[in-house]
Amino acid sequence: IKKSFYRYINGKRRTKENFHPLLDAAGNVTTEDKEKAEVLNAFFTSAFNSQISYPQGTLCPDLEVWDGMQNTPLVIQVETVRELLLHLDCHKSMGPDGLYPRVLRELAGVIAELLSAIYQRSWLSGEVPEDWRLADVTPIYKKGRKEDPGNYRPVSLTSVPGKVMEQIILDEITWYVHGIQGIRPSQHRFMKGRSCLTNLISFCNRVTRLVDEGKHKKIC
Repeated sequence: IKKSFYRYINGKRRTKENFHPLLDAAGNVTTEDKEKAEVLNAFFTSAFNSQISYPQGTLCPDLEVWDGMQNTPLVIQVETVRELLLHLDCHKSMGPDGLYPRVLRELAGVIAELLSAIYQRSWLSGEVPEDWRLADVTPIYKKGRKEDPGNYRPVSLTSVPGKVMEQIILDEITWYVHGIQGIRPSQHRFMKGRSCLTNLISFCNRVTRLVDEGKHKKIC
């Protein structure tokens, strides 16, 4: 209902506010849409480019622990892909490739095997299809001077099949990290099903238990 309401309101608006002029790297004011897009693209690219690189065939020192996974490569099951496709939100937008989530969901039984083969190939080769690397980026104003490109946050709309593969890899990495105790059970932030509230509840329970056992001096 909420989405329908705002869609109706936006459709009744007579005019839409043009994007605010921006300052480029040289301090010049840009007013043309193409120029503003180039300014934002240059800023977002500079912000997300990594300055650290490693020779091909070597691992980042912090990732040496992952070397053991090479002996047991991930096998992406057709059923796993099918389940993820069946749980896609049909109300989400399509990516640059033009594939709607509803279409993928309705055809899950037909395309699951094909997508699983593509995912498996991508995982083993370390290459991602070019279409999945494209994104429709929308700058969202945060706060501060509107002419400063640094006050905008990029929101990317990417390929839905690419997102499904990201979910599979995320689940595998999360499972592995939990298995080697890379993430302790006491971790709450950025964990699925956990939050600052669950962290506070856990802390209060521990404090209460220590007080009941007469060990409250240990927490002082």
